[in-house]
Amino acid sequence: MEGKMDKNYSYPIDYDWTKEQMESVVNIWRMVELAYEKEIDREEFLMKYKKFKQVIPAIGEEKRWGNKFEALSNYSLYRVVKEAKISTKKRIHLIER
Repeated sequence: MEGKMDKNYSYPIDYDWTKEQMESVVNIWRMVELAYEKEIDREEFLMKYKKFKQVIPAIGEEKRWGNKFEALSNYSLYRVVKEAKISTKKRIHLIER
C-alpha cells in the first residue's frame, strides 16, 4: 500500500518496539492515510487496529501517538477509528478538514 506521493514525513514509531510491533503501528498509519486519500475496508482496518492496540493498549498513549501522526500528516487516527466503529458501511473514506 502506498501513501500519498508527496509524503515527506516518516511514520512515528518507537525503536524499542519489536519488528512485528513496528509493522502493526506502521500498518495503522498506512490505513489512516488511505482512509483519506482513497478508501479502506472497514473490517480490515478494525483488524489492524486490534493489532495496533496490542502494541499501544493505553488510551493516553494511543492519543499521544495519534497526535504525533496527525501533526506530521494532517490525518486523524481518532476520526478513522470513530468512523470505523460507528459506520455500517463496508468501505470508509474521510475528507480532510
